[in-house]
Amino acid sequence: MLLALCSAKRSKRKHYTPCKNIVLYYHDIIYNGTNAANATSSIVAAPQGANLTKLAPQFHFGDMIVFDDPITLDNNLHSKPIGRAQGFYMYDTKNAYTAWFSFTLILNSPYYEGTITLAGADPTIKTTRDISVTGGTGDFFMHRGIATLITDTFQGDAYFRLRIEIKFYECW
Repeated sequence: MLLALCSAKRSKRKHYTPCKNIVLYYHDIIYNGTNAANATSSIVAAPQGANLTKLAPQFHFGDMIVFDDPITLDNNLHSKPIGRAQGFYMYDTKNAYTAWFSFTLILNSPYYEGTITLAGADPTIKTTRDISVTGGTGDFFMHRGIATLITDTFQGDAYFRLRIEIKFYECW
């Protein structure tokens, strides 16, 4: 009997269709000691002896960054924001560029009204990365799904932009 169960053909995973899709752009300008007027994120914790205006060596391990970044509908930093991304990311691996994100998209525009909460690991070297959408409010009340992060542009330690493709699989 056990042998029959072990050798039985696995059933295919059910393919789910999203009930809602959104594409947004996240713009992060890290504070470097001279750009306080334009910075949207700042290092708030770093390895002992590290400088809080410069990311740590060795894959930025130990740095924690808090952000209040603009969210737009296109990839232009100067487009009118439709909301803010507020939260933090921390570099959590010594041998690769990997961060762990936890943040909320706070949307207030004619297009979207409400919040979307996201969290998960971001192995930044990969072309696409998925993190969890754990809930929301307003237009996104009780929504859950997956957010695919794609690095749209990267300018060293000064600026990066993410394309965030959100697919909701639970919509209320």
